[in-house]
This record gives sequence, structure tokens and C-alpha cells, in this order.
Amino acid sequence: EVRYRYEFVDQDGPAPVTQDANASTARVNLGYKTGVYQGFQALIEGQVVQHIGGRFFNDSINGKTTYPAVTDPDVTVLNEFWLSNNSLPETVVKVGRQKINIDNQRYIGTSNWRQNDQTFDAVNIVNTSIKGLELNYAYLWNVNRIQGPEFTTGRLNSETHIAHAAYKAADWLTATAYGYWMDFDNSASLSNQTYGVRLTGNTPLCENTTFIYEAEGAWQIDNGSNPSKYNAWYFHVVPGVKAYGASLKGGVEYLAGNGTMGFQTPLATLHAFNGWADKFLTTPANGLLDFYGVASYQFSNINKYVDGIELVAAYHKFNGDKTGDFGSEIDLSLGKTFKLSEDMFFKSIDFTLKYANYEADDAPYTDTQKAWAQIGLKF
Repeated sequence: EVRYRYEFVDQDGPAPVTQDANASTARVNLGYKTGVYQGFQALIEGQVVQHIGGRFFNDSINGKTTYPAVTDPDVTVLNEFWLSNNSLPETVVKVGRQKINIDNQRYIGTSNWRQNDQTFDAVNIVNTSIKGLELNYAYLWNVNRIQGPEFTTGRLNSETHIAHAAYKAADWLTATAYGYWMDFDNSASLSNQTYGVRLTGNTPLCENTTFIYEAEGAWQIDNGSNPSKYNAWYFHVVPGVKAYGASLKGGVEYLAGNGTMGFQTPLATLHAFNGWADKFLTTPANGLLDFYGVASYQFSNINKYVDGIELVAAYHKFNGDKTGDFGSEIDLSLGKTFKLSEDMFFKSIDFTLKYANYEADDAPYTDTQKAWAQIGLKF
């Protein structure tokens, strides 16, 4: 896989930020997965991320702090290296460095939007022996973060347990229960334990129109060596409809805060939540209340060049848990994937254009505009 991206950031401070960021980066993933033999299978994959041209951005390790952050440092890493076995009935055991994405990746994800994947050194066990029920347990002893191994906490020494059960009762209901016990030796303030439930589903309203929804609630407290003693609630409700290639969703996401510590999701795919400008990658101490709406449309039955183009527009209004006006944001994107014929060298090529405009209110947040142009090739 090859992916090139140009990212532009115009951010009004805070000091020492005084310049616009212009980041031109490319990543190459090259790997090999074996077939299955005696129940065993293996995969090895390397990843290289390299800037192209000048380093006019703060990549988290280059010291260019007068530029806004674009967290895509140059790295050459062993991205995945795992061995799996499916000898036990309806069970897969995978050991080694791997990608783990759970549910909507609000707690555990690979952060694939950034050029360097977040991967996990882990043992991961998935069982599907009961119809409709998926049971997942994982133990993570190391987290390889997007900042790369040269960053101070680019690797988290972890004692993290994941317990996750999802039961699909019908199309209109998948019920999930989970517990996450995270403990990080070299980043103790991120250690937490979280217990939650999640409901998702869809049901037809009439011909060509479908109701969709997500509803989730969780409770979090400190864990392990975290010096902060706290407890916090999380709620997320998203109803919506799909019809004729379009979808419309309105949601509210609530992450509580007590003025010292907010509800944390340190291993999430954070770019997917609370606006693409990435102003709330860490939940504010006063918590976060995100009211948002998302509209999307995918073209079809026009011609082969237009069919499959997806337009997305989103609006967010941010507030603190009890006090604070954190501003608003508009996000826009256009994307399309071209599936290529079997005799072509590449399997697919995808194009993405994105834009985010965040307007701040209370300090320390500052007005920020971001724009991206991306092209990806898969072999």
C-alpha cells in the first residue's frame, strides 16, 4: 500500500505557533501473509513514513514548534508481526504486533488517518462458538503510537486487559458490553478502567428508507499508578436515517470532567471524533459536550467516474461539562475509490479531499483551519 498526503494548517497560536504548516508526506506498507497450515497463519509488515520537501510542520519530534502540529514523523518500523492459530473450535488466537479495532474505535483503534499506524503488542482471542455472539479478550503489553519510537511516549509500556462481548439479536439490535483496564508505566496519567454498554442497529421505515442508531454509556475511574483519583461518565447517542444514497445523523457525545480530569480514551482512533481539526484529542479537564450533525451522499447511476463519489458535511458545537464554551467546527470531505481490473498492477486507487474550520471561543483554544489532499494505491 502506498499513500501520499498534503496537509495544510492555519492556526492562530497559542505561542510559540506563528507560522502555517505545510506537510507533504508519504507512507509505504509492504507485507506478506502466509496461508493457513495446521491451523497456523503468520503476517509480517513493515511501514515507512517519509516527508517530501521541506519540513514546514511540527511532526512531534523535529522541534519545529513555531509550526502547528502535523503528527506524521519520519519512521521506519515493524508495523505488524503476528502468529495466529484457529485449532480451537470457533476460536482465533493471535499473538504479536497487530492491529486491533473494536466497535467504532472510540476506545481501541489503529488511528489509520495518521500516516504511522497505532499497533499493539498483544495476545488477542476471539471466540464465535455461540451463534450471534462474539467474545473478545486481549492483553496488551506495549502500544506503538502514531508519534513513533523516538517520541518520549511513542511506546506505552502497558498492562492493559480488554474484555468485549457483542451479541447480534437482529438487524435492529446488536448489544455490546465491555470492560477496559488500562495501566501504563511510562504515562501513568492515562491509566483508567472503563465499563460500558453499547447498542446499535437499523430497521426499515418504508421502502428505500432506513432508521439507524447508536447509543452508548460508560463509567470510568482511575486505575493502576494514575496519580489522579477521579470518576467520570460517558454518553453517546446518534439517531439517523438513510435513503436513496444519502444519510443524515444528529448526535450528542458527552465526556464528563471534574475540573481536574476528564473521561479519557488514550488508545482510540481520535481523529474520528469531536471534529477533524483534532482540537480535543485529550478530553478537557472540564469535560466535553459535543452536539453534532452529519450529512452524507454517495452518487450512483450517473457514470463510472461519478458513481461512488461520497460527499460528507458535519457541524459540531462544543461546550464544557458544566462550564465553558469551546467553539464550533465545520467539516467537509469528498472521496472516491476506483476498483481496478484484475489485470492492472494496482487493485484500487482512492482520492480524498478534506477541510476543517474550527472557530474558538474560550481560551486556550484558537481558531484553526486544516485542509488535506490524499491519494492512495493498494496492490
